Amino acid sequence: MKTKDIRNVVLLGHSGSGKTSFVETMLFESGASSRRGTVEDGSTTSDYTNIEKERGNSIFSSLMHVHWKDSKINIIDTPGLDDFVGEVVSSMKVADTAVVMLNATGGVEVGTELIWEYIEKFKTPAFFVVNHMDNDKADFQQSLDQAKARFGSKVVPIQYPYNSGSGFDSIVDALRMVMYKFSDTGGKPEKLPIPESEIGRAQEMHNALVEIAAENEEGLMEKFFDAGTLNEEELAQGLTIALAEQQFYPVFCCSATQNMGSGRIMGFINDICPSPADRGSAKLDDGSDLPTTTDGPTTMFIYKTLSEPQVGMVSYFKVYSGTLNSGDELVNAENTTTERFNQIFVAEGKTRKAATELIAGDLGVTVKLKNSHSNQTLNTKGTDRKIEKIHFPSPRIRGAIGEVGKGEMEKLIKALHQIEEEDPTLVIEQSPSLKQTILHGQGQLHLDLIKYRVEKVNNLNYDYIKPKIPYRETITKKVNTSYRHKKQSGGAGQFAEVHMRIEPYHEGMPEPSDLSVRNTEEDTLEWGGKLVFKWCIVGGSIDSKYSNAIKKGILQKMEDGPLTGSHCQNIRVCIYDGKMHAVDSNDMAFMIASSQAFKEAFEQSKPQLMEPLYELEILCSDTVMGDVMSDLQSRRAMIMGMDSEGHYQKIIAKVPLAELYKYSSTLRSITQGRAKFSRKFSEYAPMTSDVQSKVIAEAKSSA
Repeated sequence: MKTKDIRNVVLLGHSGSGKTSFVETMLFESGASSRRGTVEDGSTTSDYTNIEKERGNSIFSSLMHVHWKDSKINIIDTPGLDDFVGEVVSSMKVADTAVVMLNATGGVEVGTELIWEYIEKFKTPAFFVVNHMDNDKADFQQSLDQAKARFGSKVVPIQYPYNSGSGFDSIVDALRMVMYKFSDTGGKPEKLPIPESEIGRAQEMHNALVEIAAENEEGLMEKFFDAGTLNEEELAQGLTIALAEQQFYPVFCCSATQNMGSGRIMGFINDICPSPADRGSAKLDDGSDLPTTTDGPTTMFIYKTLSEPQVGMVSYFKVYSGTLNSGDELVNAENTTTERFNQIFVAEGKTRKAATELIAGDLGVTVKLKNSHSNQTLNTKGTDRKIEKIHFPSPRIRGAIGEVGKGEMEKLIKALHQIEEEDPTLVIEQSPSLKQTILHGQGQLHLDLIKYRVEKVNNLNYDYIKPKIPYRETITKKVNTSYRHKKQSGGAGQFAEVHMRIEPYHEGMPEPSDLSVRNTEEDTLEWGGKLVFKWCIVGGSIDSKYSNAIKKGILQKMEDGPLTGSHCQNIRVCIYDGKMHAVDSNDMAFMIASSQAFKEAFEQSKPQLMEPLYELEILCSDTVMGDVMSDLQSRRAMIMGMDSEGHYQKIIAKVPLAELYKYSSTLRSITQGRAKFSRKFSEYAPMTSDVQSKVIAEAKSSA
């Protein structure tokens, strides 16, 4: 086996497009399995976990391989639900060709739009397979037209169904200019001449493919001009270049469940799709390139880790350079620890077969690495390379952990961090200010999966509750105040008096005209915003040695704001007078006095509650756009813009974080899963008075 004989393909597509069924057909047709499993009876090779069998759809990516003609084809089946987009992104990192499955009854669905963004980002060669041609509502032409409308003129059909619906059994192939006719049980088809009625259409498609091939190779262009056509070998040569350079995206058709069409597609993967060596060099973290070759030191990259019962940590990887042998020791480039690869495997879903070596470009599995996780590079000793990391999408949903026992919480946090190591799209936040443990994920299904895994594997139970909102408090009016702290309880007492002015702070504001500023300290607060602290004492009414204690008292109160206990920000404080006692004054007394003075002044200065706004970008069909807009308006959204993207509508809106709880579930419900969204933090903005009053009342009642 050489690198040029390896093909790494990733199956992508909206949920229900038939990826898992297509894999089963590939495995069966190639002889890798003796029977075709089905999603309905939970017998598929790829969806092998209990939760996937229960739900009837893919949740994790799954690695398999087949041998077809000259090639070893590594196949990664991925989930179609965007809650599990992390599995898709990590798989695309190591794939050399993307196979995009379309459902012939639904065409280009919103999940396909999401996937295409990553195809363009990774510059992955891709082709389409229009599946479910045996469905009575199948419409190949509509699917093709939608793909062209969304993805451009590079979408070019290689095949089309001669008949579709329940009687589907024949495919016209314009690349080989033949018609494939299948028996009732599918499998290997009979090759027939293209019917006379179809010759014109097929020849037109064939000519388009010849032109694409000729345009991508100068020598072929000359032959094309001389002969007016290209032979099969020349055609394959030109199309290989065009596909590798994303100059065209071929379209095939099939029925995965009827075992019709998969063999031809595997033939195309063998003949035309690029090997890892054809894809060019891999990008390293420092911007340099690493050629995919068996020469030189070994470099491999872990694209996925998963903890399995009775097995432990399972690591999925790609060898980018050199050869990995069973028993090799490699050094982790992130933490410099050495890992011994006692066993390496090739995968067939849950089943793994031991291998003695894996060469550059190949995908494999190992177990029980001690200090290596997803997104990390390991090298031969003496080599320091880091494959460019996978950049995962930001979280889109939050859920807080409900009340659990103290001992249970420690175990729960440990279990969650274990999953976080495996799943980079999960972010665990233990917020001291909100006094909650918050899980950030891709959607409600994603968070529910985390809960399921913790309960099944760790026997720990918890519920999600609504997370608190990280509000910010500030002021809108200038106020002067004073506070005297006096305490006498035998022996030394406590005495401090502080006179302060607080006012809203903004960049470039002038110095106070009626005060003599002796010193200014400007602090950028860790939670955002600023505190500007000015020492304006004239005449020594308070010794400057108490300045730090006074500031500390103010900061303590700003960490736990007077309105809702949220952080305060963007405030200027001027200390302009006060009193001290030669014996009873100390740091603690001035901390208490300044804290109370700040609290009283804050409450008199027309305080303003600020809430976090997130920018949402929603992609949906025009048929559900009205429902999406109505829902956004109920969430106090500000619509920032609307536009069309392909045959979808794009809505951009700013929405308060408080209104986004379980938004992913609502959006899925009102659009029947035919919408997607992303979100990112935008800004903190003032609340309206009615909403502010409600939030403050709720905070005080729960205090």
